[in-house]
Amino acid sequence: MQRQNVTADLLGVSEAEAISGVSKWTWRRWAYDGKISSVKLGSRLLIPASEISRLVAENTRPRVAHEVAK
Repeated sequence: MQRQNVTADLLGVSEAEAISGVSKWTWRRWAYDGKISSVKLGSRLLIPASEISRLVAENTRPRVAHEVAK
């Protein structure tokens, strides 16, 4: 059986906070409310990197072109 490097795809809530600017407490609440998937290993709550990407994609607004006044 081959060992997979799973931890590279999982981030602690503090790492998720540093990357996203969203509070670690918000990440915890979203995980416990079922808004995002998560992994609980012992006392650690881990967030899949794909969940951060998904939230960014779902909350990305389209660019609005502004005309420059001459």
